[in-house]
Amino acid sequence: MSTATPRGATLKRSLGLWAIVGLGLGYMTPTVVFDTFGMVARDTNNVVPLAYLVALIVMVFTAISYGKMSGAIPSAGSAYTYVRESMHPNVGFMVGWTSLIDYMLLPMVNCLIIRSYLEAVFPGIPGWIWVVIYCVLVTAIIYITMRGTSNVNMILLVFSIIVMTVFVVMVWAQLAGGEGVGTVASAQPFFHDGVTMGAVLMGATIVCFSFIGFDAVTMYAEEAKTPKIMPRAILLTVVLGGAIFLIAGYFTQLRFPDWNVFAPGGDMQFVEDSTLPLVGEAVGGDWLKAVLTAAGFAATLASGLASHASVSRMLLVMGRNNVLPKKFFGYINPKTHTPTFNIVLTGAICLLATAFTLEMIAAFINYGALIAFTFVNLSVFAWFAIRQGRRKTPKDIFNFIVLPAIGTLLTGVLWVNLHADALIGGVIWTAIGFVYLIFLTKGFRKKVAGFDEIQPVTGFNKVPEEVGEER
Repeated sequence: MSTATPRGATLKRSLGLWAIVGLGLGYMTPTVVFDTFGMVARDTNNVVPLAYLVALIVMVFTAISYGKMSGAIPSAGSAYTYVRESMHPNVGFMVGWTSLIDYMLLPMVNCLIIRSYLEAVFPGIPGWIWVVIYCVLVTAIIYITMRGTSNVNMILLVFSIIVMTVFVVMVWAQLAGGEGVGTVASAQPFFHDGVTMGAVLMGATIVCFSFIGFDAVTMYAEEAKTPKIMPRAILLTVVLGGAIFLIAGYFTQLRFPDWNVFAPGGDMQFVEDSTLPLVGEAVGGDWLKAVLTAAGFAATLASGLASHASVSRMLLVMGRNNVLPKKFFGYINPKTHTPTFNIVLTGAICLLATAFTLEMIAAFINYGALIAFTFVNLSVFAWFAIRQGRRKTPKDIFNFIVLPAIGTLLTGVLWVNLHADALIGGVIWTAIGFVYLIFLTKGFRKKVAGFDEIQPVTGFNKVPEEVGEER
């Protein structure tokens, strides 16, 4: 198999609207609402669905901006591509560098969640053993091949949603029977005495990472049947994903009105790690615990494979473009046709899951995500209002100035509530990137290479079977 595609080849346009939405939802992993429920309930004083509602509102405005930019620049890129083209290559580089936090740590999130599941099922086995087994297994699978994760994601997405539907029906019956708050219609999950806006915004900042995935569908822009469907696909992914989180969060909050039920004896570890097994056991006993954990396990594993493969591919592209040392990061194994060094490096980073909680890693990921969301909103203004001069009619002012301004402002509200440690760590990472940018550009005298690829450079992932139409 060749390690490069024919010059002028494009990705095959074969994905319809719902196929792209399904990929986005699969990447979002709907069952994550149960994984983070305990920590969000604690931080918001038991108004988890309100935190999701606030996050959804922020994400909708940002999704609109992503849609506008994906229509204007229909390349297989994301925030860094839009910022590079609309603002400046150096600014795009910094956004891309910061987004590396998302790419590098998302596989670790999946590892942490899997560890929590297996600790709940096998409490006598130390968690670090599961981390090592998971990292070795996933790294080995992707080391051999990087194909096929999209179809698996779709199957597991459907399975997860079916299990979540069963869960909601069971909770509904229990609420009608007097469990939890004793009713299926209540404002308590959204408001009650003791709830503060600051706490809600903190919770919204935490659940922000649950939406990461809607922006990932921009990577399929060159595989969509027509670029015109991308704005709808992005917005639908956010709205449907948010609806799933809201419904599941609402019924779970009604069933468990006090987060302390997940912290027996004041043990915060039960809250800081996944609460999905505890939720399943309390609602349906061992069988629902097993089924819900299986659904979460399957979806998380699929997401883990996809995210591990994605970061390995991104590092490969950066190596091929000389953003990172080409000899190491640009290497492809001639036998497996995979970027083996990048795959092993990502697996080694995942091993750090033994030392972190889900809450802390989610906070670091949110730093990178909020950077991307902020600059995508700003790129709408830069591309349309400034570069194209579309700021003279009321319609253009609303679409290209007012809407992205609201998106930027709302994202800024989440910035204020970001975990202090994540903010400090993120700033340090950004500073390292800035120093590296100075080195790459020889003091800003040279143009920096891109993070993404205008044409495919790999022979193992999203590669067309035949030369397609040139853009």
